[in-house]
Amino acid sequence: MDDVVIGIDASTTAVKAIAFTRDGAELYQARETYPLSNPKPGHFEQDAEHWWAALISALKQVTDKIGAARVAAIAIAHQRESFTLIDHAGKPIIPAILWLDERARPQVARLSAELGREAIRDWSGKPPDPTPALYAIAWLAEHQPQVLAEAAALVDVHGFFVHRLTGRLVTSTASADPLGLLDVATGEWRPELIAAAGLRPEQLPALIGPGEICGGLAESIAQLTGLKAGTPIVAGAGAGQAMGLGMGVYGAGKSYLSLGSGVVSGCYSGTVTTSDAFRTLVSPTGSGFMLETVLRSGMQLVDWIVRTTGASSAAELEKLAVDVAAGSDGLLVMPYWAGVMSPYWDGAARGAVVGLSLNHEPRHLFRATLEGIAFEQAIASEAMEGESGGKPGEMIAAGGGTNSGLLMKIMSSVLERPLFVSPVNEAAALGAAMLAASAIGWFASPEEAAKAMAAAPARRVDPDTALLPAYRARRAIYSDLYHATRDIHVRLGAI
Repeated sequence: MDDVVIGIDASTTAVKAIAFTRDGAELYQARETYPLSNPKPGHFEQDAEHWWAALISALKQVTDKIGAARVAAIAIAHQRESFTLIDHAGKPIIPAILWLDERARPQVARLSAELGREAIRDWSGKPPDPTPALYAIAWLAEHQPQVLAEAAALVDVHGFFVHRLTGRLVTSTASADPLGLLDVATGEWRPELIAAAGLRPEQLPALIGPGEICGGLAESIAQLTGLKAGTPIVAGAGAGQAMGLGMGVYGAGKSYLSLGSGVVSGCYSGTVTTSDAFRTLVSPTGSGFMLETVLRSGMQLVDWIVRTTGASSAAELEKLAVDVAAGSDGLLVMPYWAGVMSPYWDGAARGAVVGLSLNHEPRHLFRATLEGIAFEQAIASEAMEGESGGKPGEMIAAGGGTNSGLLMKIMSSVLERPLFVSPVNEAAALGAAMLAASAIGWFASPEEAAKAMAAAPARRVDPDTALLPAYRARRAIYSDLYHATRDIHVRLGAI
């Protein structure tokens, strides 16, 4: 008994509750989806009650399958910057504003001017950008000041769940950090950022470190889920940090690469360091920091290419693109279809296809898109790793993009390093489970939990040495592409 922990991953589309054993094996998974609302251009919202209903249903399904007596603890990973406001009864009083939301671009400009762009970056670890909740909260202060003033609390997804599960208004530093209100160096709320957002300090949850116990499961919630009352609810982390932990990246010597809808990479830093080249985040282990780069357009851009060219599938285009020479016959793609975060933080930036000729076909565009994603990642990795002690010995890759043999060969060759492919499909939930396992004493620390529960790589992809000269030459040209098009995109956006 008590031989299972449950890792929760509350993503942008669904709650997944997954039972893991002590060796990291997945025992059972339940998944409940919820809708996404786009009421106005740039506005992305959800009903937090949908999050809650999905969590309860998923937990009940897991409990019914494995039995309440086996569940030793639960921990939560979640969509990071998303938040809602609650009243004193814990009821949401606004639709949750998601990390995807871009309504607060004017507030990004205003707060950068008022507080100083570098000050915000160095306090929060995040260069000014609409993604952190700080700016959407400031938008609420301007557009719905009465609602913000009357709110009992502002909560991230983790804080909302913990409050409902335990009755305590508390969240993890590694969960709250992406909101942009935390002083990343101290792990405490930063007064200047709270004031700039239009909040009062008493409206924010108490903070504890990841891997600490938030409280016990309330009796009323135990009845809804079938779980035991008092089951420990453990402080988790944002999905990005938890994903890295689940892939076995918890200290120096390793980095991770998630090839999903967007492309996210990260590595460990023992000391706090901030830069426009990356975001700095509280480590999910509670020790040190995670440096992170984000490319918004990853596999979703590949899907766009498939739809736009009228191909039947990505596999069809990939089969054709394998025979295209490295460099795609002079074609370069800058993959900024959704703007750019690190290292330029430019919302006006857009994608570019350069070098088109009458000889190019969809297969060239497909390969050039994969190459553009790889060039972008190489620039990001070099800048990030330069601040954290150099190229790590291992880069662990996961996500849907690892299923593309061509992308993996291109990425490994452009990065000039082997890629070790993780077999874990639900790394964020596993990372949360590692924190739960550590909190209840199965392991001495989150790091020890990661050593024991992370799966060994499924395969290794090595660089193709024949491609290196062509990719080195083209990367040098690619690195100038943003600067060559930046003013054009600004001018287009201003019309």
